[in-house]
Amino acid sequence: MKAAALFFAVLFLSAACTQQDRYIAITGYAQGGTYSVKLNLRGENGIIGTDPEKVKEGIDSVLDAVNNSVSGYNKGSLLSRFNSGEKVIPDRIFRDLYRESYRYYEETDGSFDVSCAPLFDIWGFGFTSDSLPSPEKIRAVLAGTGMDRLADTLVTDSGGYTSAAMILKSCREASANASGTPDDVMLPELNFNAIAQGYSCDLVAGYLHSLGVNQMLVDVGGEIYCEGLNPSGQPWGIGLDRPVDGNDTPGEDLQGIFRAGPEPCGVVTSGNYRKFYVRDGKKYAHTIDPKTGCPVTHSLLCATVIAGNATEADALATYCMVIGFEKARDFILSRPDLEGCLVYDEDGQMKTWTSPALDFLSK
Repeated sequence: MKAAALFFAVLFLSAACTQQDRYIAITGYAQGGTYSVKLNLRGENGIIGTDPEKVKEGIDSVLDAVNNSVSGYNKGSLLSRFNSGEKVIPDRIFRDLYRESYRYYEETDGSFDVSCAPLFDIWGFGFTSDSLPSPEKIRAVLAGTGMDRLADTLVTDSGGYTSAAMILKSCREASANASGTPDDVMLPELNFNAIAQGYSCDLVAGYLHSLGVNQMLVDVGGEIYCEGLNPSGQPWGIGLDRPVDGNDTPGEDLQGIFRAGPEPCGVVTSGNYRKFYVRDGKKYAHTIDPKTGCPVTHSLLCATVIAGNATEADALATYCMVIGFEKARDFILSRPDLEGCLVYDEDGQMKTWTSPALDFLSK
């Protein structure tokens, strides 16, 4: 069955731009889901000289590298080993995501925080299956989270290794004083799920750029990077799923469609309508506020952010879901480099807000 899937993974699309355009679609599996890449084989300097199957191999290699570096579900990844307290050699992907995550932590005043892995775990949305923690447990876990406890860059010892203890500011100070790591200090655990798929899109786009491709749409698990025009010669059309509980099939029930491009951009939607559970009639969704340690309860149903790259769009869409509709709207309007679409509940009615320049075709 896998061989059959590979056989049909590369499809040629009809093109309306010019006779020289050669659009193809490449699909595959990555990070527990699927990916889809549409690209024009005609680059700036004519048809690229790489066979489509080789392009797919390159894309798979990029996504495998991300999985082996920062997947919390891959028990052999650098991240899983780091979270267990093991010393690891951080690769470029791990270092990049840590640096970018620290930057967004500071930019969002702590509302975007990849050190909150234990909070997701105790609520059943992380790498374990716990749920409904007690207030005492939430307070105890909160005491060990927050990137302000950590160094702003990964710290290595003389052998080039790093460990969870080595990026703790308190442990670095203790080590400098020759007193070692305090026994009562909670070591950090990281979860890059709120940024890794957007980052993956940007890495795939970078690989395609290296081949000379300049018209593409990269979709990794629903996070998107796009650039240039589609086969019809128009900016890429992006469907926004209607954020209702049970809408688990992308594209089946759309809230609307908007255009993105032709300038390079990332497009990411974060929402609370697919990852949640209900206990005693109350819904608990997977967006956790790092400051309270609890799932958010505001009216914002989903947030779509269009930014200069997918890494930023991914992080800021998560940020918008943490802060709620009014603050998210004001944040997007304050940033001329961003566009956004927010779907929210108002007295039981689903409403849609879009930033002024967003080319929203229907809602």
